[in-house]
Amino acid sequence: METTPQGGNLFLETPLRAKAHQASRTIPRRLQWRLFTIGLVASDIIMASIAFRLAYYFRFELSLSIFFQNQKAGIHFYQQVVMILIPIWIVIFYLMGLYDRQKLLGGTKEYSTLFNGITIGMALLIAAGFLEPDFIFARGWLLLSWLFAFMLIAIGRFTIRRIIYSLRHRGFFLSSALIVGANNEGLSLAEQLMTTKASGFQVIGFIDKKLPLGTTLLRHLQVLGTVDQLDDIINHYEVEELILASSAISSRDRMLDIFQKYGISSDVNVRMSSGLYEIITTGLTIKEFAYVPLVGVNKVRLTGVDELLKLGLDYAFTLPGLILISPVLLVVALLVKLDSPGPVIHRRRVMGVNGRQFDAYKFRTMYVNGDDILDSLPKLKSELARNFKLKNDPRVTRIGNFLRKTSIDELPQLFNVMKREMSLVGPRIITPAEVEKYNKWDINLLTVRPGITGLWQVSG
Repeated sequence: METTPQGGNLFLETPLRAKAHQASRTIPRRLQWRLFTIGLVASDIIMASIAFRLAYYFRFELSLSIFFQNQKAGIHFYQQVVMILIPIWIVIFYLMGLYDRQKLLGGTKEYSTLFNGITIGMALLIAAGFLEPDFIFARGWLLLSWLFAFMLIAIGRFTIRRIIYSLRHRGFFLSSALIVGANNEGLSLAEQLMTTKASGFQVIGFIDKKLPLGTTLLRHLQVLGTVDQLDDIINHYEVEELILASSAISSRDRMLDIFQKYGISSDVNVRMSSGLYEIITTGLTIKEFAYVPLVGVNKVRLTGVDELLKLGLDYAFTLPGLILISPVLLVVALLVKLDSPGPVIHRRRVMGVNGRQFDAYKFRTMYVNGDDILDSLPKLKSELARNFKLKNDPRVTRIGNFLRKTSIDELPQLFNVMKREMSLVGPRIITPAEVEKYNKWDINLLTVRPGITGLWQVSG
């Protein structure tokens, strides 16, 4: 750790702070979020209008055989319905938090809420048709409007989300975050928030009473002061997010004081970590039991819609892929059998979700007496223990060398994907013996299914 000289000025001018405020000087932060909301509303209105027009086109103008063609209301009637329904939708979206930035720009929940809002709007239209017999509209138009509206509005919001994520790399749409506590948990929090570029948090530094002002800890982040100086620091740095590393605050009274002072503030959001920095990336849930809120740890990171989409993607690619490459698999199996004696498939015991072990399938690429060969070469055995791989491995067969270079030996793991033990994309599979190498981070690695490909594989 480096310590900068302390002067009389409490506040430190750091490169991170300059970057955090550069965009705000160009466009004030409040104006940025106002423009974001205006953009969302405009996108919803435009996409909804296009959806209704497409629905009219498919229902009435294409003359599709699936629709009865004895009913054709004038387009002006449907334009009037749309002019009433779109404002109602905007109000519903507002009430459901679809324009609240605290509930947006993260996960798939925004789209599920959007689906519910659109469905409520359509239900109101159906109710109006039921209560007013003279209010008649085509059911096919209604169904198509519902489908097109969800797809197009979701596409519009997805596009805006991508734009916001891109602008965050340029310093826009960021919230200044201050971490109270510079212990292991506080450092892990800062590392995680800075690694995830789209988080929207611009971590500007730490508050800690044990370290002197100006102490540099992580990626040029510094200690900006103590809890007693919190008011001045929040005002000077325009802090919007106050994150408490709960394990760093020894006094419960001090933590309560912070919540009482800033928890009701409209300018500062107070957030508290779980106090378990080892599981920082797994996710937590809060549920009341006998009116007592208790925090629970998610057993896996992907849940609900996220897990369903991931599973659907795996099967959509794996099942057709296995059918297409089945001749290749048969040829490779024959070559492995002819090249050296032993089984065609090698079963490697590895770690799965939540520590459950399973056998990962691979085409055999080594001689069956590979351990004996390695025991006779101590230097190579030491190199394997350090790097988990050998550049020139004497245990590898002739055909095995080719299979490894082309990664064809991994193809049988597609059957592990079909068995839901692995995924197409995910973290590197590890053996039980390798778990201890990851120290406290193994719990994060085992929250999702390991992948056939991923960062480890594409990084060489």
